[in-house]
Amino acid sequence: MRNFVFVSPHFPDSYWKFCLALKNHGFDVLGIGDAPYNEIPEQCKFALTEYYLCSFMDNFDNEKRAVQYFRDKYGSIEYIESNNEYWLTKDARLRDIFQVGTSFSEEEITYRMKKSNQKEFYEKEGIRCARYVVSKNLDELKNFANVVGYPIFAKPNVGVGAQGTKKIDNEIELNDFVLSIPSELEYIFEEYINGDLISFDGITNSKGEVVFETSHVFAVNTADVVNQNLDDMYCCLPAVPEDLKDIGERSVRAFNLRRRFFHFEFFRLREDHPYLGPKGTIVPLEANFRVAGGYTPDLINFANSIDVYNLYADIMAYDENRQKMDYEKYYAASSHRRNEFNYAHSKEDILEKYRNNICYFGDFPRALRDDMGDYFFVAKFKTFEEVIEYDNYVREKVKEY
Repeated sequence: MRNFVFVSPHFPDSYWKFCLALKNHGFDVLGIGDAPYNEIPEQCKFALTEYYLCSFMDNFDNEKRAVQYFRDKYGSIEYIESNNEYWLTKDARLRDIFQVGTSFSEEEITYRMKKSNQKEFYEKEGIRCARYVVSKNLDELKNFANVVGYPIFAKPNVGVGAQGTKKIDNEIELNDFVLSIPSELEYIFEEYINGDLISFDGITNSKGEVVFETSHVFAVNTADVVNQNLDDMYCCLPAVPEDLKDIGERSVRAFNLRRRFFHFEFFRLREDHPYLGPKGTIVPLEANFRVAGGYTPDLINFANSIDVYNLYADIMAYDENRQKMDYEKYYAASSHRRNEFNYAHSKEDILEKYRNNICYFGDFPRALRDDMGDYFFVAKFKTFEEVIEYDNYVREKVKEY
């Protein structure tokens, strides 16, 4: 048997589908996680050959002992992956220690995850990025703001999601924010981009070729969702726009991604920019070397009428896509709500009105709620106009007089 160590197979709670697909492709799937065995989904238990509980996964020695145990019992390890941003550097460190060469080393992934370093990769493909400075020196930051103008945008140089980000509108806010930055964190400050958030997503094979691609549009930027506690919507498109496909594939090539999911985020400019280009220009935001978060793999499935979990397992097992790809495609939208808002329509109203479109609905895990909201409704449609009508209905608030 071929051995695949899957880190944190129980979170998000849909990731057992990766494990099941890998099992059905001939792998012994060996799970490492911090949840007691009786708390992981039954489907996950079925998919795993064995599960090793690491109650304190932030202690790396615990994970190392788990992989050593698996190697001693099952033989050589072919893959160590999590598809989860939080564990990417540890996945790579484990690969280094146990000489698993099927993906990035710790040095390679750590370098690529720094947002300031990512600009080097884009620029070598001729892709212009927002101007930036990595500093916590007030004089240097004021000089930068004088060059690019306010607002500027601050975020951790290595970070997950939009936590710790801040739009800064003036020098007073800059002074206050810099004083609040923890001493151990490195921050990047960029010129603010007025644009619509879009993404280029997919999977590569061992040669770095894109074997599947798709894209999403977002009603609200993630940073605004987190910092302003908003609800939001994002939609998987039935086809990738040509200009996004071009810059997306160049980005994949620049980062030399092999046997990996990717999730590249971009802004499409809403107005002309003196440095970045005319309205409509696509500007890189950040690169992520894993599948988009939450239940996005399922959203991709509904839009493309495929099984992306099996597609991923195809690449791991055979290094090629063996899925049929000519099924009908849709606009698949995930609309999110927050518990503290008073909505005009009940869950029952939504399920009745869109009973022929709803694919999936439920609560987000607590760990995802800052970025995603509290609960969601996923539906698919033939036109984007229908998506807008549906999202307006789901997120409509009770009018306050």
